[in-house]
Amino acid sequence: MTNISLSTTVTGSGPALLLAHGAGGGIQANFGGLIPLLAERHLVIGPDYPGDDTVLDLDALADALVAEADAAGAAEFTIIGYSLGTAVAVRAAIRHPERVRGLILTAGFARPDNRARLNVRLWQRALTLGDRELFAHIALLAGFSADFVNALSPEQLSTVLEQLAAGVPGGTAAQAALIETVDTTADLARITVPTLVIGLTGDLLSDPANARRQAEDIAGAEYLELSGGHVVMLENPEPWHAAIQDFLARIPASAR
Repeated sequence: MTNISLSTTVTGSGPALLLAHGAGGGIQANFGGLIPLLAERHLVIGPDYPGDDTVLDLDALADALVAEADAAGAAEFTIIGYSLGTAVAVRAAIRHPERVRGLILTAGFARPDNRARLNVRLWQRALTLGDRELFAHIALLAGFSADFVNALSPEQLSTVLEQLAAGVPGGTAAQAALIETVDTTADLARITVPTLVIGLTGDLLSDPANARRQAEDIAGAEYLELSGGHVVMLENPEPWHAAIQDFLARIPASAR
């Protein structure tokens, strides 16, 4: 199994939260607006996946994530996973059931559907070609809702594409390749901790049917659907932040 090294930020104090970000993202990109809110009452542990071409394995990545909680002194924690991070979170809960006390899964999937596979193959092709402009076009088309993209002015569209092209983090190709191999369908029925699953109505990268399937297969899971596209932290952050904070407030202390 590949040895995976992560770079981690830790902030706050209280019951521990472990963050699992999405492919082509990072802790600040995916959770930057949420972390200060969480850190008011929690110890927040935010590992970034490798920023190079390290070949990723889901089990190894889940174990590496939990190892970062160890390093932060957290014996138990709730995991907040986004996109690919939902699969990492689920596998961590299966491999370390005595550690995980809750799950919050947003814009996720148990295994990628055909559209998701096609999208991440395009990511990999664009990055192999070194064409960041092409990558930005692909990411904008799939990562944001049709309403969001169509509402951009020509100037805003150009700016967003420039920002996406300039901000592709290292390790994105390896993370995209991992998505193609993910299959946690057999894990879902084994999850026993309080779980909130959040789907996004305009998600063109991970269809909300995937999130609904996660919720249906996890016993007792709550399901919430929010408006907006895959990149919820930019399109519709406030309801997303509120839903996460509300769920954390309702988890019994013994489950945190």
